[in-house]
Amino acid sequence: MAKVVIYTTMFCPYCHAAKRLLQEKGVEFQEIDVTMDPAERGRMRERAGGRNSVPQIFIDEKHVGGCDDLHALERQGRLDDLLQEAA
Repeated sequence: MAKVVIYTTMFCPYCHAAKRLLQEKGVEFQEIDVTMDPAERGRMRERAGGRNSVPQIFIDEKHVGGCDDLHALERQGRLDDLLQEAA
């Protein structure tokens, strides 16, 4: 299974929706909460090409985008393949 990293904040409904989709698919992920951590948010912004919104999701170092992007991959039937590529 691919390594998944998701940057979140505590009260973000989009973060919760993205995590819920990953959990429903049985995907383990590393969550990095940037709510009170400006340095970590800066690292997220750098990795995400300047994007400052959350969530920001990475699958095996590939930037997937946010919640809408993750759900779009699922609707297109491409998310499972992306998650299995590194397996």
